[in-house]
This record gives sequence, C-alpha cells and structure tokens, in this order.
Amino acid sequence: MPTLQQFRYLVAVADTRHFRRAAESVHVTQPTLSVQLRELEEKLGIQLVERSRAGVTLTPLGTEVAARARAVLRDVADIAALARAGADPLTGTVRVGVVGSLGSYFLPLVIPGLHEIYPTLKFYVREGTSRDLLGRLRDGTLDVLFFPLPVEEPSLTVAPLFHEPLLVVMPADHALAASAEVPRESLAGETVMTLEAGHRLHDTVADLCAETGARLSLDYEGTSLDTLRQMVATGLGLSVLPALYVRSEVAREALVTARALSAPAPGRDIGMVWRRRAGQGAAYGELAGAIRKVLRRVAPEVMVCDRMAETVEKRP
Repeated sequence: MPTLQQFRYLVAVADTRHFRRAAESVHVTQPTLSVQLRELEEKLGIQLVERSRAGVTLTPLGTEVAARARAVLRDVADIAALARAGADPLTGTVRVGVVGSLGSYFLPLVIPGLHEIYPTLKFYVREGTSRDLLGRLRDGTLDVLFFPLPVEEPSLTVAPLFHEPLLVVMPADHALAASAEVPRESLAGETVMTLEAGHRLHDTVADLCAETGARLSLDYEGTSLDTLRQMVATGLGLSVLPALYVRSEVAREALVTARALSAPAPGRDIGMVWRRRAGQGAAYGELAGAIRKVLRRVAPEVMVCDRMAETVEKRP
C-alpha cells in the first residue's frame, strides 16, 4: 500500500508543479522525492506525473489521486487532533503559519501578553505565501494560520482579529511628507513598490495604484517589508505598508517616514484560521479571543474585531 509520506510528496508536487520546490516544502532532497513518487506510481500501477524540461504536469489520474491523497492527509491530521483533544492545546505547542508580511512584527507584539494568559503555550512558526500556508493547513501540517481575510472555504473556520490600516511610506524629504495626511489624488504618477506577486498585500496595493493613478513598480518588487523600506530609503519610490510594521520599523528610521492616506483609507483584515473539523476548535476560538484582548491593550493603531469566529463551540 502507498505510504502517507508518498501521499505528502505527491500533494507537494501538485501544489508547486516543480520537483525542487516540492522537495524543499517537505524537507527532503529532490532525488528522495523523485524515487518515492516513482515507487508510488509502481504501487498503483499508473503514471501520476509527466516529467519534462518544461516542468512538471500531473496526469488526469494523477490530479484525482492527489486530490484524494490531500483528503486522506487531512483526515489523518484530524484523527491526530482528536487524539490530542484530551490534552489542552493551549498548554503545549501550536503549529502556526503566518504570511511574511505579518509575522515578523505581529507575533512579537502579542506573544508577551499571551504568555501571561497561557504560561506554557508555545508557537512553532512557519512563514510562507498564502497558497503555501493554506495548503499546509488543509494537509494538517499546520494547526492555525494568522492570515489576511477574506478566506472563503467551507472546510475552514475563520476568526476575525483586527483591521490594520495601510500607510504611505516615503523618503523623509519627499514633497508629500509635508502634509500630515496624503490626498489619494496625490499618488497619481508616483512610483509605488510592493511585495512580489503571490502575496495578498501585492494585490491590495495594485488595486490602490489602479484607483489613484499611481504606477505600480514591476522592476523593483520586495521579498520582504524590510526590503521595501530599504528601497524607499534609497529613493526608488514609495511603498504602502501595514501600520503595525510602520510602528515597529519605520517610526524609528530617519531616512523614511509614513503618512496616512485620505479616505477611503486602504487597509487589510487579519484573522485566525483553522480546519473546521479540528478537535481543538474550541481552544483555538478561545486563543483568538485572548489575542483580541491583548491587541486592545498594546496596539491602538488597529481596529480590533468584536465578531467571534464562525461556528466555534465554547470550551467546557
């Protein structure tokens, strides 16, 4: 019979369409992944993957098997979650996924407060793109995500946490820095840099540029918020960055400064997401409530959401 590990490798290839990236995502070497996939094909007696110099393509049967393998992995993760449900997950380690445009400044902000409430709670943290993290959550390799909303997927539970404004970041000597608030129309013709495609923030900033007449830079795209801040400091253009990041990294800079945009001001909604069938769903709902409580105390820049998670039961 096929092994769960072989199913994981097939799902990784289905997600990435690339052997090297698939191997990296499951922490094995490319030859190991290739050998295991060929063994899976031999066990099933069918071809799952078409290999060529142009890339990797799943056969029609391979696509169907990958979809069913994903469901098997999810069910196995849920069984493990049920087995752990007798123990309180908020006294142990929670496997957390967070998008790169959020984790480096959001988690350090809330972890001290959470430690006061849950002294033994630990986070195993993985950063990634939206697609990568959602795949890992579905497959059960992550327990919860801190994630931009909306997430519209029936198999997932969403607990809104907060609304975060986005601010215009510019060189300190830029003409727009003379005003306390930047009129939206003033962005017309300005070069605006953002994260590379695949990040939710990229899409949000691209929409803002289309609305205001700003020019979205495709020549200089950042791989992180820090990279964007540094490129702004060199005068390559402006950027639009989250308010909590501005508080953490921009406010202490001498070369760059940040200003709010006039209404309607851009922003993004951040929530906590987990599998609807997770055995610890009630505990995760409690954790979301604790995070809101901490944010109200330590983050006046954001609007904390009062709406509770969808279909979350109360803990006994």
